[in-house]
Amino acid sequence: MRQQPSILEYRRGRYLKLALLLSVAAVGVYAWHEPPVVYLKPYGGTWLGYALGSVGAVLILWLMLLGIRKRRYRSSLGTVQGWTSAHVYLGASLLVIVTLHSGFEFGWNVHTLAYALMALVIASGAVGVYAYLHYPALMTKNLGDDTLEVMLLKINDLDRKCRRLALDLPDQVNAIVTKATRARERDAPLGGNLRRQLAGDRARCPTRDACAALIALGARYAGEQAKLNGQLVSAMTRKSLLIDRVRRDLRYRALMEIWLYAHVPLSFALLAALISHVVAVFYFW
Repeated sequence: MRQQPSILEYRRGRYLKLALLLSVAAVGVYAWHEPPVVYLKPYGGTWLGYALGSVGAVLILWLMLLGIRKRRYRSSLGTVQGWTSAHVYLGASLLVIVTLHSGFEFGWNVHTLAYALMALVIASGAVGVYAYLHYPALMTKNLGDDTLEVMLLKINDLDRKCRRLALDLPDQVNAIVTKATRARERDAPLGGNLRRQLAGDRARCPTRDACAALIALGARYAGEQAKLNGQLVSAMTRKSLLIDRVRRDLRYRALMEIWLYAHVPLSFALLAALISHVVAVFYFW
């Protein structure tokens, strides 16, 4: 099966070429421009500065439309993959365009705040690109031929098998198995809060603790009890391995999404700072 190209390779790097063209054109015009003597060098107050600022502002507003486009499933305005590829490359080109717009003049003001927020948005976006290119392959390797839903069903089946085997063993074994099951359901469920999801298979696992306890108890048993305990340890071990895989999958999913907790709020903060920047330029200068 032919592998679908990533967002970075979309249409043979169409938007990489466009972003490079915009950046090179901006640098070329900046180098060519000769502002009036009073300005000494190009900056935001010259016609070039206004032009570059306008391009940057339009790009920022357009880039923020990606969230809307991703939810417009019936839209005919290009593919989501194409929009995302353009989002990545044109967003990165803002570093060149807006830096030239500023004329390399920075200070403690709303204009520099807008620039700093833009840089943070681009940096968080770069983290998102890494996540979406890196973690899906790990998820596929971790899941194998299973799906998350199938693994959860297998865990429930093993839970029932463990309870059934424990019925023919001493009460201490029943207590260990019951405690492990209830702890997973109540104290350490699969998924849970973000901190627990990010811990993945490194989180404390009641089933893993139960396996260790059952192995220790198994040394005391003989005959049929030893055989049953061995079957129980085998089932609990398989269950523990499945739980680890589920938790790794949930961890990868969380890592693919966590960057949005910074990227989205920073994007709206950038929009607010951009509006303040424009208002300050046109009404107070």
